[in-house]
Amino acid sequence: MVQHYDNISQEYKKSKELPVRLHIEKFTYFNMLGDLTGKSILDLACGEGFYTRKFKQKGASLVVGVDISEKMVELARQEEAKQQLDIEYIVGDVLELGKIGSFDLVVASYLLNYAQTKEQLLKMCGNIFTNLKLGGRFVTLNNNSEQSPSSYLTTEKYGFIKSISKPLQEGTAIQYTFFVDGNKFSFDNYYLSKDTYQWAFQSVGFKDICWQKPQVSPEGIKEFGQEFWQDFLDCEPLIGIECFKY
Repeated sequence: MVQHYDNISQEYKKSKELPVRLHIEKFTYFNMLGDLTGKSILDLACGEGFYTRKFKQKGASLVVGVDISEKMVELARQEEAKQQLDIEYIVGDVLELGKIGSFDLVVASYLLNYAQTKEQLLKMCGNIFTNLKLGGRFVTLNNNSEQSPSSYLTTEKYGFIKSISKPLQEGTAIQYTFFVDGNKFSFDNYYLSKDTYQWAFQSVGFKDICWQKPQVSPEGIKEFGQEFWQDFLDCEPLIGIECFKY
């Protein structure tokens, strides 16, 4: 997987500019995150630092980004060199992370959906929990495992589709294909049920697990119209999750 992301790092970076990522993904994410002023944040699966930089720009006091792909972290460090925000980037695997600090928020956009087994998911959640202060939150965007495969192709107009080669069961690969500037690239997520996610969160000690449906920004509705977004809202390809450590 690391090698794969090293190979598509530039294309993946470009995909962050798709309207769906700005008007639904980003809008939903920051609604969940709330005021970041003075917060310490650990951004896991930070990629090239798209959100990592925004957290600092929105007032976070300390931001650390971790990603498994050296090429992705290289891109993030290049941006840091251009515009210094005092963000530390670390190449690391969340499965092997251990404790690197004590943060108000641990965040991730599309991390947990790379767990191929419930044991891997449990290990990721354990490392997330370990890096949170008491009273801290984990906030993430994730593939929505409850999306019906019959709607996997309806999102093509937003710049991506999903596909599977066998029925959904624990560990089934879900291939994402993105279409950006006339090019396409693919990568795999893995299906684990909502019940498995609930089990993993609760097993490591998280409380008050909240699931957030995707939302469209007012700017997105103004620019494209409500009807354009309705297929996305109906099939819910992504989901937001928020968990608390008490």
